[in-house]
Amino acid sequence: MVDYFRFIGPILGVMEPEAAHGLTLWALKKGLVPSPEPFEDPVLKVRLWGMDFANPVGLAAGFDKNGELAEALLGQGFGFIEVGSVTPRPQPGQSKPRLFRLFSDHALINRMGFNNDGQEVMAEHLGKRQRPGIVGVNLGRNQGSAAPIADFVAGARTLAGVADYLAVNVSSPNTPGLRALQGRDRLSGLLEAVLAARNAAPPPDRPPLLLKIAPDLTEADKKDIAEVAVAAGIDGLIATNTTIGRPTGMTSPSRTQAGGLSGRPLFEPSTGVLADMYRLTQGKLPLIGVGGIETARHAYAKIRAGASLVQLYTALIFHGPGLVNRIKRDLAQLIRADGFGSVAAAVGADHR
Repeated sequence: MVDYFRFIGPILGVMEPEAAHGLTLWALKKGLVPSPEPFEDPVLKVRLWGMDFANPVGLAAGFDKNGELAEALLGQGFGFIEVGSVTPRPQPGQSKPRLFRLFSDHALINRMGFNNDGQEVMAEHLGKRQRPGIVGVNLGRNQGSAAPIADFVAGARTLAGVADYLAVNVSSPNTPGLRALQGRDRLSGLLEAVLAARNAAPPPDRPPLLLKIAPDLTEADKKDIAEVAVAAGIDGLIATNTTIGRPTGMTSPSRTQAGGLSGRPLFEPSTGVLADMYRLTQGKLPLIGVGGIETARHAYAKIRAGASLVQLYTALIFHGPGLVNRIKRDLAQLIRADGFGSVAAAVGADHR
C-alpha cells in the first residue's frame, strides 16, 4: 500500500501545528485518510477487563478531544483508542500559540489546557458509534472549578454508558492545581467519589476505571499513588502523561516553551515510572504504558516493564499513521523471538 504520509507529511510539517491537526481531523472526518491493509497476529491479542483487544497498540488521549472520530481512528489499525480529555462544561483552553513541534527531538510541547466541547457533546458523538472497537474516555476538570472532584464525578455519570473504560486525568501540567489531586488524601477521596458514581450505573454501563499519572513524581508520591490505587479498587493505571521536565540533550529551539513535553525524550522517564508502579503494585493492577513510543522496541520495553497495553500519539506526527502497523508487525516478532506466546506472557518480564 502506498505510504501517503511521504507526500502529505512535509506539507503538514510546514503548517502551524494546530492548523495541521485541524486539517488531519477534517480529512479523517471526510474519509480522506486511507485505512491500512489489515494486519493482526494472534500473538498480539490481549484480554483485559473482560474485553478482547485485537492488539495492544492504542492511541493516547489528546488527538480526538471530542470523541467525534472514534470510528475513523479505529480503522487505522489501533487495538483501542482513548478520546478526550473532556470536561463537564465546554472550554477554549489556553491562549495561542500553545502547541510546538520539536523536530530535531521528535517531541511536542503543549499547553492546550483541556480545550473541548464538553461532556454532553462527547456523549452524543460516542452514542452514535457503529463500528466495533474499544474506546476509552479521558476525564478532566474545568479550569477554575470550585469543585474539581464533582467535575470528575459528573464525567463518570454522563459518560459511563458510552465508554469502554474511563480514565481519571489528574496529571496534565496545563490545568492549575490539577496535579495536586495526586496527593494521598485528595486522591483517595477523588477515587472513592468517582468509583461510587461509576458503580451507580446499571451493570452493563460500569466501565473499568483507570487513573492517569504524571512522570514527575517523587518516590514517596509513587508509593502513595500505588497504595491508594490498590486500596481503592480501581482497575488500572496509565503511566504516564507529559512531563514538565526537559531531559538533557534536547536541541530544538522550542524546548524552552512552557507546557507538557511528549515524544522521544519522554520515553526513559515514563518507562521508569511505569516499572516502578508495576513493582509497587506487585503487578496487581493492569498498566497502560505511554510516553515516547516510536518503534516496536519501545512498545516491547514498556510491556516488559509491566504494561499490558501501550499508547502512542506524538510519533504519529513525525512518522504518519503507517507507524501503527509497522509497530504491530515488529512487536509480534519480538514477542516470539523471546519465546513468549502472547503479550500477557511478556508483561513484567524484566521484573522476573
